[in-house]
Amino acid sequence: MTATVSTTDTPLNASRASGAGFARKAKAYLALTKPRVIELLLVSTLPTMIYAERGFPSIGLILATLVGGAFAAGSAGAFNCYIDRDIDKLMHRTEKRPLVTGEVTPREALVFSWILGAAAIAILWFGANPLSAWLGLGAIFFYVVIYTIILKRRTAQNIVWGGAAGCFPVLIAWAAVTNTVEWPAIILFMVIFLWTPPHYWPLSMKYGEDYRNANVPMLGAIAGAKVVSVQVVLYAWAMVACSLLLVPAGGAGWVYTATATLAGAWFLYESHSLYSQAQREEISGKRAMKVFHGSISYLTLLFIALAVDPFVGPAVMAAG
Repeated sequence: MTATVSTTDTPLNASRASGAGFARKAKAYLALTKPRVIELLLVSTLPTMIYAERGFPSIGLILATLVGGAFAAGSAGAFNCYIDRDIDKLMHRTEKRPLVTGEVTPREALVFSWILGAAAIAILWFGANPLSAWLGLGAIFFYVVIYTIILKRRTAQNIVWGGAAGCFPVLIAWAAVTNTVEWPAIILFMVIFLWTPPHYWPLSMKYGEDYRNANVPMLGAIAGAKVVSVQVVLYAWAMVACSLLLVPAGGAGWVYTATATLAGAWFLYESHSLYSQAQREEISGKRAMKVFHGSISYLTLLFIALAVDPFVGPAVMAAG
């Protein structure tokens, strides 16, 4: 005679199940913060701090600014997921977000958003300075209220003005180092502001059906490829021109100047290629996504050059 012993309810298995459940919940909360967006925002933060300092700021200040900035962006992203949960379930691109799958409840997401936002402001206030904290609060407000609540579902210009929230990290970074906002920071703000439409509109072209299903008037979803490609080219030219203003107005050196020129020329070429295909009505999702990914590469190269620039040679146009 043999006896069968069940182990499904042993303390070890219960502990493993509890650990797995905690890991899933933590992963869901992390997804609410839109970590890929945070990565992109942090790409601009540290280089701006280095450029403002003309060297490396203290490790404590760097950590406070990066963590505070990441928490602010994560809070804004979580609020966005909470507010947009009704339309996220209608789009293939967002149908696996935690509030759609039920891994996080709306109440949990809302509480998490407020806690993360409060932590962000506190870290920036005490770890950097009050000005950077106020700018962090402004970034959250702009993304959550101006973009998500007011603009996103009402106008095709939503990403133009709402995208300004993504420009705040350079202001926060500059303020953290200098306790002020100066012309170089404003120029970098405008570079990212002008970069956002040619970055996002190609993506909305590829996922146009998603946005139409959710009744969100992204330009790439409601306008033809010919119209969108013209706007991408115009914004790309304005962005590159603005990036070069850092030479006469911000004391940029040869590393930044050469990178801004060459990377800008390359991105302009990709934008014009998109335009040419659109005018011939040969546009494809692959070409649109090439411009989308190319915009990320462009911004990354530009800010890497910004970080290296203070250590290599003098300004191209030294103040007389």
